[in-house]
Amino acid sequence: MPRYVALTEAASTLARANRVLVIGCSGGGKTTLSQSIATTFGLEFQSLDRDVRWLPGWRERAREEQRALIAELTQRSRWIMDGSGASSFDLRLPRTDLVLWVRVPRRVALFGLARRVARFYGSVRPAMAPGCPERLPDREFLSYIWSFERKYAPIFIQSIDRHDPDVPVAVLSSHREMTQLLRMSSKFEFGPIKPDRLEETF
Repeated sequence: MPRYVALTEAASTLARANRVLVIGCSGGGKTTLSQSIATTFGLEFQSLDRDVRWLPGWRERAREEQRALIAELTQRSRWIMDGSGASSFDLRLPRTDLVLWVRVPRRVALFGLARRVARFYGSVRPAMAPGCPERLPDREFLSYIWSFERKYAPIFIQSIDRHDPDVPVAVLSSHREMTQLLRMSSKFEFGPIKPDRLEETF
């Protein structure tokens, strides 16, 4: 079983963490959360979609090349990495100080996906690789979100147990909890963030 931590401990750990991994279902708010944390704590923002997986024209890199890139990224000193992909947990978890698992309800993830498509359709969103414009989700992608808790969450748990059972894992089940985490963690080192700024984040 992963070493789950409460929000207060997660906030304290986040405030002093050098390397943070953000995982979870697509559409849940991983990227927004990751970028907010990167800005607040001066961490390098790394996106598996942008920096590792995709080439222009939605061509996927070979798995060996992806793993080599991930290995290089994880060796950097201070970062927050946005991306799930349990197949690379063996490379990422041993270098991670804190895992943030965005685990929102399915309806929230689907709404987040719809909002993202409406906003960026036909253009390249900031956390995506160049030459990969936002497109309508296909049936396979929608099925991934729909069945995430049943099919993929258990794989996450098993992979965390296998590769680093001692890393603290904070489960964030709502956008409100993400906002609370940002607010609480900012107080440890940087003083309070204005509530209106946080509420506009998600």
